[in-house]
Amino acid sequence: MKINGISYRSLWRPSDDANSIRIFDQTRFPWAVELLELRDVGGVAEAITSMQVRGAPLIGAVAAYGLVFALQDDASDDALDKAAAFLVATRPTAINLRWAIERMVKHLKAIPEAERVTAGYAEADAICDEDVQVNESIGRHGLELIREIWERKGRQGQVNLLTHCNAGWIATVDWGTALAPIYMAHDEGIPVHVWVDETRPRNQGSLLTAWELGSHGVPHTVIADNAGGHYMQAGRVDMVIVGTDRVTAQGDVANKIGTYLKALAAHDNNVPFWVALPSSTIDWRVRDGVKEIPIEERSADEVLFMTGLDSQGDASRVRIAPLGSPAANPAFDVTPARLVTGLITERGRCDASEAGLRSLFPDTP
Repeated sequence: MKINGISYRSLWRPSDDANSIRIFDQTRFPWAVELLELRDVGGVAEAITSMQVRGAPLIGAVAAYGLVFALQDDASDDALDKAAAFLVATRPTAINLRWAIERMVKHLKAIPEAERVTAGYAEADAICDEDVQVNESIGRHGLELIREIWERKGRQGQVNLLTHCNAGWIATVDWGTALAPIYMAHDEGIPVHVWVDETRPRNQGSLLTAWELGSHGVPHTVIADNAGGHYMQAGRVDMVIVGTDRVTAQGDVANKIGTYLKALAAHDNNVPFWVALPSSTIDWRVRDGVKEIPIEERSADEVLFMTGLDSQGDASRVRIAPLGSPAANPAFDVTPARLVTGLITERGRCDASEAGLRSLFPDTP
């Protein structure tokens, strides 16, 4: 995707310093575009924990390089296992992190210690390249849904989509998941318009999704999180499309807090609710998402404070709750499969069910 007309991935290894990676500091968007240089496992863990890097697929890709960094001084099995456990613990809900680390560990343990760093970089590079291909494929399968809506509307007016949080290209290596079909529809000439949930408390919608869509020229409107149901009742939402951090074997979906409420509103108003995901986000070991998926509890300060531009155009942080008031901050919620119209994967679309998932991924144990 592009920033100011220049194509970027959200993660890359510079040609003049191949033992490091570059990412965008997502805590600085949209007020500034700043790069972070990462070259050790501690820096990678801090970037993930602080949400300088976020988005389940991107977290997994960055963590893969973090594992390689950890092997620079000690490539033994013991060091590999310790680094893997350290990185997996940084974000407990998003399954792509564990998937990427487990893939790296399995690959590297079959290789002599002296060759592990070189092999590790190659495997991490492959994870990134595959992510781009997977997300482009997700986009094409989702594009078919938007085309169908446009045809049903007699190619009149616009196709109104609602999304929650950020599942765009800066949440992946490129393209994004839920936003990939939207970009493709826009580029094809379909008049799409996106209702962008602000996504409290970190405002990934108003800060990141709105910035992405605006940079690409996609018409959009930022709305308060609680406004989505109103627009669905008014017939002004044709489809809800979101990403996810983990999908269970039976099709339950863990995504940014507030997604469940959107699914309830969509169900009540007969609005299709689709979830876009790479297969690396499916956790075949978990069935009941509500009971089994660990929900990350983040700092209360994310709820008690907000950051934005003041009247002078400077970024500032303000408290929005009374002094002494506590706050709770679950980062994710779980949408039961019964509320999900379907899943969009790199292999096509399916029902949110074990039968649906296995119809696309029959080779999974």
